Amino acid sequence: MAAFAAKISSAATFLLLLALISPSKAALHAHYYDQTCPQAEKIILDSVKNASLYDPKVPARILRMFFHDCFIRGCDASILLDSTPENQAEKDGPPNISVRSFYVIDDAKSKLEMACPHTVSCADIIAIAARDVVTMSGGPSWNVMKGRKDGRVSKANDTINLPGPTFNVTQLIQSFSSRGLGVKDLVALSGGHTLGFSHCSSFETRLRNFGPGHDIDPTMNVEFAWQLRNKCPKPNKDRSAGQFLDSTSSTFDNDYYKQIMAGKGVFGSDQALLGDDRTRGMVESFSKDQSLFFREFAASMVKLGNVGVLEDGEVRLNCRVVN
Repeated sequence: MAAFAAKISSAATFLLLLALISPSKAALHAHYYDQTCPQAEKIILDSVKNASLYDPKVPARILRMFFHDCFIRGCDASILLDSTPENQAEKDGPPNISVRSFYVIDDAKSKLEMACPHTVSCADIIAIAARDVVTMSGGPSWNVMKGRKDGRVSKANDTINLPGPTFNVTQLIQSFSSRGLGVKDLVALSGGHTLGFSHCSSFETRLRNFGPGHDIDPTMNVEFAWQLRNKCPKPNKDRSAGQFLDSTSSTFDNDYYKQIMAGKGVFGSDQALLGDDRTRGMVESFSKDQSLFFREFAASMVKLGNVGVLEDGEVRLNCRVVN
């Protein structure tokens, strides 16, 4: 979920989102593959584990992939489709250029096609893998509802509707509400940033010439701001420079909220959660009670996984192309 992008600023855009992501009509359930592919979850977990052993960035990338997929057209694996000469797909939209580790989903899919051909959708693979990376990183587990179908439409332009790192709370609430998600879901799912990393471009506007009378965003801890300025100099020739979104970047925990409480939220949208009466109480509660955060995060992930689920999609044979 890190590096959400672009701005929802008009009623027209809000209505467009409602059109793009309709309420789910398809019925999902935890035991969908019990008869048709009982080994599905183990195959996916093995692929995720093996990839994570070689690349510690995999968990954060898979979790972000799930968020970015579900927030555009719903959880239909449209983020996995490759661009064609006739169409630029979601994965090549500006906010998704840095989404990585598609090969993990490809690996799981190829093994699933050998074990139980044309059965497990790519959308379900992403949802299961997202749960697995959270659990592997020390976070909660939950029963993933399954039975999603894969979409056939993927457009880079749709990615402008992802919530951005500069959003205020009103914009965030509107963005989440358009997907059927409430304020509690917003605050809980933002905790997914506990595994996140951001490049300087997503937060450097908070560090210099922020606004009249303020060189640095006044909601940011000053010492922390100077640390970030040192990591993100001007000019900056290091395109990989950036900052982890909490201080325990490989562990799924509630440190993200503790950082916000200390004025060390990296994104403006993160720190804004503490400054708004609608969200402050939950940030405070999650910072004090990790088990509460885990319960609410798991519940919100199940809810997010139901966004825009297709009734008439397909089960792709190759996650990168439509059948």
